Amino acid sequence: MTRTFLAAWLLVLALAVPTVAAPGFDARYLQVRWEIVENNYQGKTQFLSAFTFTNTGKTDLPREGWTLYFNFIRTPIAGTTTGGVNVERLNGDLFRLTPQADFAGLPAGKSVRVEFVAHDWVINYTDAPAGLYLVWQDAPAVGVPVTNYTVLPSTEPRQYNRFEADKIGLITPQVLYEQNKLYHDVPAQQQVPIFPTPVSYRGGPGTFILTPQVPIQADAAFKREASYLAGELTTLLGKRPLLSAASGGAAKIVLQQKAMPEEAYTLEVKAEGIIITAGSAKGIFYGIQSLKTLIPPTAWAAPANVIRIPETTVQDAPRFGHRAFFIDVCRNFQEKKEILKLLDLMALYKLNVLHFHLTEDEGWRLEIPGLPELTEIGARRGHTVTGEDYLQPSFGSGPDVNGRIGSGHYTRADYIEILKYATERHIEVIPELETPGHARAAVVAMNVRHKRLQQEGRREEAARYLLSDPEDASEYHSVQGWTDNVINVAMPSTYTFLEKVTDELVAMYKEAGAPLKTVHYGGDEVPAGVWEKSPAVKKLMAAEPAIKTTSDLWYYFYGKVSRMAASKGLYMYGWEEIAMRKTQLDGNPHAIPNPDFVQKGFQVDVWNNSIGWGSEDLAYRLANAGYKVVLSCVSNMYFDMSVYKAFDEPGYYWGAFVDVDKLFYFIPYDYFKNTKEDRLGNPLDRSIFIGKERLTDYGKSNIVGIQGLIWSETVRGPEQLEYKILPKMLGLAERAWAADPAWATEKDPARSEALYADAWSSFATTVGSRELPRLDYYAGGFQYRIPSPGATVVDGKVVLNQQLPGFTLRYTTDGTEPTVKSQAYTAPIAVKGDIKIKAFNTRGRAGKTSTVKNP
Repeated sequence: MTRTFLAAWLLVLALAVPTVAAPGFDARYLQVRWEIVENNYQGKTQFLSAFTFTNTGKTDLPREGWTLYFNFIRTPIAGTTTGGVNVERLNGDLFRLTPQADFAGLPAGKSVRVEFVAHDWVINYTDAPAGLYLVWQDAPAVGVPVTNYTVLPSTEPRQYNRFEADKIGLITPQVLYEQNKLYHDVPAQQQVPIFPTPVSYRGGPGTFILTPQVPIQADAAFKREASYLAGELTTLLGKRPLLSAASGGAAKIVLQQKAMPEEAYTLEVKAEGIIITAGSAKGIFYGIQSLKTLIPPTAWAAPANVIRIPETTVQDAPRFGHRAFFIDVCRNFQEKKEILKLLDLMALYKLNVLHFHLTEDEGWRLEIPGLPELTEIGARRGHTVTGEDYLQPSFGSGPDVNGRIGSGHYTRADYIEILKYATERHIEVIPELETPGHARAAVVAMNVRHKRLQQEGRREEAARYLLSDPEDASEYHSVQGWTDNVINVAMPSTYTFLEKVTDELVAMYKEAGAPLKTVHYGGDEVPAGVWEKSPAVKKLMAAEPAIKTTSDLWYYFYGKVSRMAASKGLYMYGWEEIAMRKTQLDGNPHAIPNPDFVQKGFQVDVWNNSIGWGSEDLAYRLANAGYKVVLSCVSNMYFDMSVYKAFDEPGYYWGAFVDVDKLFYFIPYDYFKNTKEDRLGNPLDRSIFIGKERLTDYGKSNIVGIQGLIWSETVRGPEQLEYKILPKMLGLAERAWAADPAWATEKDPARSEALYADAWSSFATTVGSRELPRLDYYAGGFQYRIPSPGATVVDGKVVLNQQLPGFTLRYTTDGTEPTVKSQAYTAPIAVKGDIKIKAFNTRGRAGKTSTVKNP
């Protein structure tokens, strides 16, 4: 990534609002630079970083009367700050930097360096402090963004190696070149033009000529799908095809019903016509998607009068019934139009569940009639003095409450529109209400409601939906640093609230005509220390002898919630923690699948299989115990994880590095077998699997599906969303739909590796040469990640390769950045010096620059 591109991306962290200045000082002239100085500082799990503040104006920054706020994912260690200032955490990821008595001010033209130590380590630019803004003492309610802010790249091992034994350096073009060598060309006759890979495919020599005059004939059960197909063909042909009930005659597209499994279909393309056959509307819909991937990708660039579709015979059905994509719109918001676009993408690749993460610590994103505070307060973020008008900034959202990243919600009408759109595409939308942890937005909103009604003298109504015990003195810190984000499960009002929200959801789905089989009630990451000093909890324990410790409150809570859900015809769904019971083994804390809930139909997303943390087999243990399991594994399925270790690659990396190949080579029933690296990116020591529980045949029957996930801490806006989810989503689609490939079941390791290389090459060809060019235009076009070229020097010449074929590689030798007019790579480059290379897609959009020196 160039410095210019990086700086432009970082500017979304600061939102432009009118400048408020202290007397004589304009904050626009405060230049800030941040850099990683050293990981493993003093041989400990901590790092040293530094701000450099430069006054580029003509007036001094005063020695007092101001505070600098910023968001930061790490926790500075108290007492380690230099430069005459203090850095402290307020709540969550919000920090403030304040001048101390020995701060002398910042004269015009001068700089001051502020170093501080923080826990853990940092690698890439998304680790950096974000959303910097100044607040002046004489204008405490107004935050002034710091717009002149740069994160300096890390170039030395002490900056990017996490600890002394960290052997994984930054990924270079040379490393990429070696990785890309796994790919080999696949002859056209061996390629399957249907994606995801169908159960069976047979091509033929003929061609069907599609024109606007070709009618669509559909059985009565498939009228809606026929109308959908007509709309898709209108985009391609510029004219809407006729829907006809007549039979016989000229070439046509026929949607016909025949007894088949629900999502199965057959697709037959011949010169005289196209026939899609299925037993259900879902099957017909998936046959239509296969037809769309059979159409040449260039057809989406502009309408044409004629489209040639190759002769094809396909028989197909999905492997898993639950093929899900999870999106978090709470940490950072995505507007309705982007969700509709996402649904189009999911539909194309036959994903059938949108797991919609609507509530979190940092945002409540859905209007609930009767509880306006949830969105008036809980859906808005900005600089706040009271903390009661809206939520504080998080994840670089900045001080402006009107910012499009931190603030926003879906009205009831918006949500119903989303539901209708999804239902037309046979996508089930599962809403998630995070409970009892990760609930700060709701807790704060209901506290404000309680205070307002109390002041109005409406005490009974005030307490009706309260989520926190006003007298609770418990102390805790969540993983994300919150001290007030957990719902009190001992309070009856908690259950009144959850039932109210659930009832409103049921009503929305009914109005939309959308299926609602479950509500996901969260359950993850409740920190130690909660509820320990709550009078409401002590009162409940006195009334319920079975509750002996605060751990028992967990089972009490989910028992009540599951009964409430069941009374509305919903099954219980949550994160893995709802299915676990805390106990002890040899005097140490130990968790086991909870036998109390196993017969109650609970379904769980299992995320924690991070390789090297000890819970690699948790998904299999829960499935073997009888729980319905959706594989949501951080090792392979977290799209927000960075693709690899590089300063300019966005995303977290605490659980793994995840590129498209990680999803492609995931083996659902035996992911131990093909795990290649640990969570740090090191080559895997397979001894970690000794003693781990493997999946039984009974357990296999409880694996209901797989899910890709995008958490949004590092996702600011639709462009970054699309960059993070594509092309990874294509790996998810393949693994969710297609049967186990031959390499997954081959017992001979050498033979398995050879089969995998062939399968990867075929998949990469499909993705790079067909699907990504299609996505350049489909649904308006997607800003997917373009892989950086691999480059190395062989016999005095620079040679290049790609992870995915289909991009045009262009290079320069004069130090300038390559453009669409630069020289295209066709042969090894003999020119000496620094060679800069970029990959360009069909629309002329480029990925990041790879630079290699030819000495």
